[in-house]
Amino acid sequence: MTVLILTAKDDVTADLVVTRLHEAAVPVMRLDPADLPVGTLLSAQYTHGDFEGLLSANGHVVSMGGLRSVWVRRPGEPAAHADEPSAWLTAETRQALFGMLYSASARWMNHPRDAERARLKPWQLRTAHLSGFAVPPTVITTFPRLARQFAEEYGEVVVKSASGPPPGEPPMALPTTLIGPDSDFSGVVAGPALLQRYIPKHADIRLTCVGTGLFAARKKAEPDQVDGRYGDSEHTWEPVPVPDRIRKSVHDYVETAGLAYAAFDFAEDEDGFWWFLECNQSGQFGFVELDTGQPISEAVARWLARPGRR
Repeated sequence: MTVLILTAKDDVTADLVVTRLHEAAVPVMRLDPADLPVGTLLSAQYTHGDFEGLLSANGHVVSMGGLRSVWVRRPGEPAAHADEPSAWLTAETRQALFGMLYSASARWMNHPRDAERARLKPWQLRTAHLSGFAVPPTVITTFPRLARQFAEEYGEVVVKSASGPPPGEPPMALPTTLIGPDSDFSGVVAGPALLQRYIPKHADIRLTCVGTGLFAARKKAEPDQVDGRYGDSEHTWEPVPVPDRIRKSVHDYVETAGLAYAAFDFAEDEDGFWWFLECNQSGQFGFVELDTGQPISEAVARWLARPGRR
């Protein structure tokens, strides 16, 4: 039984897991949907009352009945690397590839249907609240008056992207930015703005959930640091235990979301309290594993190699 990993060629995090799978003698097929249809072949047949599907890539062939699990890591847009790419070819290739994979009985990390919903920040915040996390007061609005009222009520707030950096080249950095109630909010009419009460951070927390396994790491924040992703820091990630209330909320969240893998970000305040910021259903974990030595890639490999169906 084969593990299928959908990701781009340059993915160091996926490399870590592939190494663990090879060590366990588990067959692996690594495929970037962007390479379809050139260099990768597929076929799906619905005949004689049965379904058969085949994928061929990098000299390997796997049948849909021989798929153990599918890890949707960081795949490219289907057919993006074709000789003559087009929106039509992308749509046709997505239909063929994912329609075939959905018809198999493999386990998913994570199923694209659940992953798509899990990317939506308003849904994340609502689910986090219902799961028992502490969520900072937040507004997503195109009303300047409501944005100003929110900032006046909570004083210092941060503005950040709901969807992350926009696609395209060159890549654009969108750090979380601290603003005050005297800011000009007229620009929110141009597009939804996400404003959130500012939590003065003592540390950043990254909690990686793999199945039922939890790996929490902590990095001390610099004074007045707003966005831990940007700026130099002398601090590194260190493993920390998971509080019982956080453990329960994480399991409730991923069960509601239908996720087998999730990377949670928290802000730890000066009292040691963890505030939910977001949950990335395909978040990186390599940097945490390298700093802490936590066996996250091994846990991912074990989950993917486990027999049985979801």
